[in-house]
Amino acid sequence: MSEKIPGKITKWRAYYEAVSGNPPRDTTLLALDRWQEENGGGPGFAIDLACGEGRDTAELLRRGWHVLAVDSEPEAIDWLRARGDLPTVGKLETLCAPMQDAEWPGADIVNASFALPFCPPDRFPDLWARIVASLGPGGYFAGQIFGPDDDWANPGLTFHDRAGVEKLFDGFTFERCDEINRDGKDARDNPKHWHMFHIVARKNFRKN
Repeated sequence: MSEKIPGKITKWRAYYEAVSGNPPRDTTLLALDRWQEENGGGPGFAIDLACGEGRDTAELLRRGWHVLAVDSEPEAIDWLRARGDLPTVGKLETLCAPMQDAEWPGADIVNASFALPFCPPDRFPDLWARIVASLGPGGYFAGQIFGPDDDWANPGLTFHDRAGVEKLFDGFTFERCDEINRDGKDARDNPKHWHMFHIVARKNFRKN
């Protein structure tokens, strides 16, 4: 559970409070489990893009990983560091920057939970190229891509249909690619139609 930190109630603070105490995402857990199965359980280095209140970062740390947590909101970094459940194992670094402007070294996992749709469409190709290039063979992507039927679809955000998703992940093997297209609720319990792909994908080894 995150500790409440002083400050006025902002849009993001209201969101962090609404999701405080939620478990790590299933996509993050699956990528971690697959990595550990394939690498003898040893921890690696992960990037958590748009880390938010830090539920996924906390799980990566709990498993001993070195994590670079990136978010454009200073409030998110403050909230993450104020979590009462941050493990003492692992190593945490933070970077306050928009994900499309962030730079990072090679990684074993790039985690982007409910993040990539919020990259401006004109910046997305470069961001995606950076994600792919930073993963070595056998590295994992975990996260969500939103589809065109989503209630939030608009020209300022980035969305892909199934064909677009499959094109993005050319050179990867899907461990999970579940398409959701249904009515539901958002994190603050407001009605919302969701169209998204829950994705865990492993970067392929090049053929000789």
